[in-house]
Parts: sequence; C-alpha cells; structure tokens
Amino acid sequence: MAKAVLTSKSEDFPKWYQDVVAKAELADNGPVRGTMVIRPYGYAIWERMQAELNRRIKDAGAENAYFPLFIPESYLRKEAEHVEGFSPELAVVTHAGGKELEEPVVVRPTSETIINSFFSKWVQSHRDLPLLINQWANVVRWELRPRVFLRTTEFLWQEGHTAHATQADARVYALRILHDVYEDFARDVMALPVLVGRKTERERFAGADATYTIEGMMGDGKALQMGTSHELGQNFAKAFDITFQSSSGTTEHAWQTSWGVSTRLVGALIMGHGDDAGLRVPPALAPIQAVVVLVRDEEGAGERAASLAAELAGAGVRVRLDDRVDTGFGRRAVEWELKGVPVRIEVGPRDLAAGTVTLVRRDVAGEKATVALEGLGARVAGLLAEIQTSLYQEALDRRESSTVDAAGLDEVREAAQVGFARVPWDVIRESETDLAADALTVRCLQEADGGVPGSSAGAGLIATVAKAY
Repeated sequence: MAKAVLTSKSEDFPKWYQDVVAKAELADNGPVRGTMVIRPYGYAIWERMQAELNRRIKDAGAENAYFPLFIPESYLRKEAEHVEGFSPELAVVTHAGGKELEEPVVVRPTSETIINSFFSKWVQSHRDLPLLINQWANVVRWELRPRVFLRTTEFLWQEGHTAHATQADARVYALRILHDVYEDFARDVMALPVLVGRKTERERFAGADATYTIEGMMGDGKALQMGTSHELGQNFAKAFDITFQSSSGTTEHAWQTSWGVSTRLVGALIMGHGDDAGLRVPPALAPIQAVVVLVRDEEGAGERAASLAAELAGAGVRVRLDDRVDTGFGRRAVEWELKGVPVRIEVGPRDLAAGTVTLVRRDVAGEKATVALEGLGARVAGLLAEIQTSLYQEALDRRESSTVDAAGLDEVREAAQVGFARVPWDVIRESETDLAADALTVRCLQEADGGVPGSSAGAGLIATVAKAY
C-alpha cells in the first residue's frame, strides 16, 4: 500500500504539523498574512466541535446572540487595562466609503466592550440577572508569528459574557463553564486530558480579576492553552455603568464573567493525537467515524459495500462510502489514514465470497483484522468506544511520563524543556519573569490535590511550567 509522505514528528515537529494540515486537507494559508482558509474536512471537524460545545453551553443556561464586528475605538478605551493588553494586536479602520471616519473603529479582537455597552441597557433590576449570553463569531488579532489554527490573524471562536448579582455567583458560573463545558469537552469528546487551574497574575486576561484555564500537553511535550474562563469582577461594569437595583432597593454594579475557545482546538487535535501517518480523530469528534472502502467493484461487491454503509448509518455510525475504484486502493487508504478516520472497512469480492471484510483501526498503527459480516454494526460501535478510550489513555500516559515533580528552579528549567515541570508556587513565585526569558511560562496554578484555586493566590499551590504554543 502507498504511504503518506509526511515529515516525521520526531525529526521536525513544526514541519510535521504543517504537512498534516496540508495533506489531510484541513486548511490553506489565506492571501493576507496570518489568515487561513478552512477546507471542508477541517470545517467539518470544527462543526462537530461547535455542536458539542454549543450543547454544553446551552445546558449551562447561556443563550446565543450576535454583536457587531466593528467596535468604536472609544469603547476599548473605557477599560484601561483591557485596551493596553490588546493594543499591539488591534486592526483599526480609519477610512470607509472613500472618506476618513470621524472615529476610528476596531475590528473585533474580543467583545467585552461592545457587549457590555448593551448589557448596560439591558440590566436594570436584580430580576434581569443572571444575564447569560454566548456568541459564535470571528475575531481579528494582528498576529506577528502566525501558524494555521494555532495563531492566526483571523480565527473563529465562541465567546461567552455574563452578568451576575454577586461575586460568588459570577465565580461559580466561571468555574461551571471551565469544568462542565471546557474540561468535559476536552476529556470526553477530544479524548485529551487537560490540567485545570488558574493563571498567574502575569498570565491572566487583560481586564480580568482572575483567569481559569485548561492546558493540554501536545505530542512534542509543549503546552497549549485550549480554553479560558475569566472572572471580570466589576471592572467592565464600572466602566460601562452596568448597574441594577437590588432586592433591598440599593443600586449595585454587576459582577461579570467571560469565556471562550477557538479554532485553536483543531490545532490541539492535530498535535495531541496525530502520528507519522497523519491525523487520528477520536470517534466522539470524528465527522466520519467509519469509511467503507470498495477495493474492486466486481461480483456485486459495490452493491454490498453500499448496503453495508447504509447498515452502519442505520446503527448510528457516521459513515462514508468510498467507491472511487478509478483511484488506486492504496492511495485511497492513505487518504483516509491522513484524515484520521477511526475505522476503515475494506470490502472486496474475495472477502465477500468468504463472508468477511477487513477491519482497520486508526489508533493502532498497522492493526487490521478479518472479521465476519454478520454482526458488523455492533462490532464497529464497540470498536469506536474502544478507540475513544485508547486515544485518551495514550495521551494521558504521555503526559504523565513527561511530567516531573521539581524541587527548585534548575530542575524546573531542565524538565520543562521536554515536558511539564510541577513545582511549589512559592519556590518560583519571584522567578516568573526569569523563566519567561527562557521561553518558559507558568501554565496554571492548582491546589495540591489538583483543585482549582480561587482568585487569590494562597500558600501551598502547585505551579506547572512548560514551553507553550
């Protein structure tokens, strides 16, 4: 069978990543530096991510809405820390319709300011709270070192924005999104274990009181921030005058959160599960869970392959029939390996004469079996569940074997070159800037038992340090 021509992960991980993006037909670079064109298969994966996340977001009580792409520049200047944090990345429109604008407008880098300008109109009473809004949109941040899916000038995401009557309610909701939406999605759909913790003051979102994060380990040992949830305190509420009359009749400022994940998750999928043959997509996420590949259309094999695909679809499997016999079988097999389809079912006239097909699982290189046609639907369903578990366990084992408990700064620097270093926060608290000079960052802070600490950094916290994307 023909083999995919990919750079080896161990030889050149960044080049391997670019190869997978191109040859699995996920995306192309756009004509403007830092932009991307998401191809149909890449977008199908993103649509599956959207569907799974959207369901969880709605289960958490948020409703979807849409806000303008263009934001008056003055809005961003209402919250000083926020505009300072985003200034280097802003795209600003100064001319439109052949004329200079009276006020420049910013192309949406995030929507705290535009959404909060409307929250100030919509929130009047404690009965209006909590106000739970989510938006699916594109954003623009002028990226100096772009990489498709990971860092692009324009990308797709969801951003949630909420207002609450109390600080406690806001914190509970920010953590609910972190755990019930983001952590649950990463673990149960993407089959990626994540560290769940709080960002340091240096790493928190501009304008937030506290930032919570999920951090995944990629195939080269580096960390990737996969999603964040923020306690905004009353910073934006005071800047945009979001007040409400409490049940006791006093006027109070709202407490707020914001939270988001983006098409960066597609990059996490590639780097978290991919191998030297291409993508490996967990069945819970895969737009195509099984592909029925017709080897040769002889002796009724084509009709049987089509009926087999229909049978699997009827059993709830997301299936694709590949009957392109005018293209070589080896080339087609490589294509489906590159795309990471979890299960490949090869159907040929000889197999059918024996009442069998060849079953190939994508998570284990080279593993295939000759199985009976009878009961194939149940067998495939069981195999999909097994592959989902297998991919998660493999990623977890890799993270655990590449995580070192360090006692001091030198050990942290050594361990974080190839994986994660865990160290008491008090040991490196004063050295965070020095670590940054070595391209190392504190990815998150956790309680000793792995819990997520509150917005104040107390004693006894554990820091995870790594190189990161």
